[in-house]
Amino acid sequence: MRPAILIHGPTASGKTQISINIAKRLDGEVVNADSMQVYSGLRVLTARPSDEEMAEVPHHLFGYKDPSEAGSAGSWLSDARTVIRQIQMRGRVPIIIGGTGLHLLALTQGLSEIPPIPEDTRSDIRAMVQKQGVEYAYAKLSEIDATSAEKIKPNDKQRISRALEVWSATGKPLSSYHERRTPPVLSDGDWMGVALTPPRSRLYARIDRRFAGMLMEGAMDEARQLAERNLDPSLPAMKAHGMPWLLAYLRGELSADLAAEYAKRDTRRYAKRQFTWISHQFPFWPRIPSIEPEVRQKVISALFKEIDGAFSKR
Repeated sequence: MRPAILIHGPTASGKTQISINIAKRLDGEVVNADSMQVYSGLRVLTARPSDEEMAEVPHHLFGYKDPSEAGSAGSWLSDARTVIRQIQMRGRVPIIIGGTGLHLLALTQGLSEIPPIPEDTRSDIRAMVQKQGVEYAYAKLSEIDATSAEKIKPNDKQRISRALEVWSATGKPLSSYHERRTPPVLSDGDWMGVALTPPRSRLYARIDRRFAGMLMEGAMDEARQLAERNLDPSLPAMKAHGMPWLLAYLRGELSADLAAEYAKRDTRRYAKRQFTWISHQFPFWPRIPSIEPEVRQKVISALFKEIDGAFSKR
């Protein structure tokens, strides 16, 4: 069995084309590891590979969930495990690509075994946080799970709510589950990882240009169609980068220009967090530090020598 290739990088860093090039070289198939690209109806806004790109090599786990579903790292990991095994059984190489570092970490290190949270529990916690405020919620979390509270910022409403949901549903602190993990899908020696780390100034400019292009290609239509479904605003798909601001524009709360600027700003901030994740969680992964195609090709060619060497030992 040949090692899987994992490709991580911030949004707009060019992961799609690199994954296709590597898949062609290694007789591979591309597997999505981006938490937003799993949703249908958001091809433009989540920068999902085009139909033409996906026709070049087999692609998996793109656009296969309805936006009404609350996807999670656990559900993705279960689906990815099945797809990766199928690819390997065909004698081909899984090329696993995405900007969601938690998904890639779950593949290689396992995932905490947290039971499913009932929807009524989620609703109750959301209502409490909305009514009492995030400061009250954080104080409550500090009382019941000080270990988790120490690792969560006092204004991080989403992570505070998640920890309270786990306590409410299971009677156990979230931190206790972090001590128990599922076995990794890919063990040491069964995978190789590479991280795209282009210059930030170049990447941020690319993010701005790309979002402008998204608006021309139909991102607003995607937001409008989603708004017409009156879905719960707390669903992951409703928080896709740029989506909250486009929805605010459609409600008449913002001008189109301001909505676009806020969307670009939030996407740049997300890219900054992705850089931090790469630095902290994947410190030893080889880097591709350029955004220029010709420079990347040289780095990838050098990387192929390492990959080919690893393959020859299998």
